[in-house]
Amino acid sequence: MSFADAMRDEGTLEECLDEIGELVAGLDRYAPTMLAVALRVHLEALLQALLEGEVCTRAEVRAFVRELEREALQKEGE
Repeated sequence: MSFADAMRDEGTLEECLDEIGELVAGLDRYAPTMLAVALRVHLEALLQALLEGEVCTRAEVRAFVRELEREALQKEGE
């Protein structure tokens, strides 16, 4: 499944987001920066697994990371 396909499957995406949100909410004893670093480590491993499994291309991972950066920093300019 490509990143674009995952984004189009809104029902499943919402369900997954809800479950991840519940998991993260259960980690409230950790500082937000600690959670960010831990999630970065997991995201890095997941993206590497997607590449190794030939689920997506390096270009798709680069585009995904650029979009993540753009969205994260976009609030800064508002």
